[in-house]
Amino acid sequence: MHGNEVFQRVRHALAQVEAERNVRVLFACESGSRAWGFASRDSDYDVRFLYVHRRDWYLSVEDRRDVIEQPIADDLDVSGWELRKALRLLRKSNPPLLEWLKSPVVYRHDPVFAAEFGALAAEFYSPRRCFAHYLHMAFGNWRDYLRGREEVSLKKYLYVFRPLLACRWIERQLGQVPMLFAQLVESVLDEADVRAALDELVARKQAGEELAVAPPVEALTRFIEAELPRLEALNEPDDAAGEVEELNGFFRRYALALNLWFAAGIVSVFLLLGFLASLPRLGLGEDSLGWGAQFGSTAFNVTLAAVVFAGKA
Repeated sequence: MHGNEVFQRVRHALAQVEAERNVRVLFACESGSRAWGFASRDSDYDVRFLYVHRRDWYLSVEDRRDVIEQPIADDLDVSGWELRKALRLLRKSNPPLLEWLKSPVVYRHDPVFAAEFGALAAEFYSPRRCFAHYLHMAFGNWRDYLRGREEVSLKKYLYVFRPLLACRWIERQLGQVPMLFAQLVESVLDEADVRAALDELVARKQAGEELAVAPPVEALTRFIEAELPRLEALNEPDDAAGEVEELNGFFRRYALALNLWFAAGIVSVFLLLGFLASLPRLGLGEDSLGWGAQFGSTAFNVTLAAVVFAGKA
């Protein structure tokens, strides 16, 4: 599928979510293998987004679902997190959420929101939590798919190496972990033989070749067996120091934004009506613009509707 066609399909899917769920999508990106840089030709498009409801949704005594998951359509997998949920996860320095902000493919982008949310992500970034997450992921994938097997699924090496190299990235204090696998390899993988073996697997996967079951790759297995215990023995990195009130203030601004725009539209209507009604008395208009008479004009009604709902866009 061509890039323009994908963007059109994704944007249509996001617009459908907004219309059906009465929400506003603030940010949407590609996640998974296509964002990591080692997708096959037939890999799904994993679209992830952040959204906000109108104020009344939050003013309820009931717990409400804070995730939207659309049915998978062909190769399009679309799901998102509500803003309050996302901020709670950001407070915990949730690695998948941080990775979304680093995605090389962005489908929806509110510049102000993205800049402010990115600044919060940097403030609440916890090397300790992220290191623990990636190390746990690397060990789990190694244990479940590769360790002690005479034959392995070769693509599973990529799902062990990405979190392993993320741990090295954090160990070297290079900041938040990037999304692109190639950037991790280039920056922290010094072993030439291991890099060559990985490059071959990535090239084969990108070319559409099915990485079937095969005997283990010696260079990759040897690296994993040495690197996992080395990383486990390291001292824990630093933790985050963000203030939760910053998250609260950010949430209030964006959760109330849609309603404030709507209220501003209503107020502006009454100001406009009052202004038009005063014109005949000042000798600057016709009586047809008097109070209440304006609604007989089609042009006036169209303009009025545009003013009221301008903030909804």
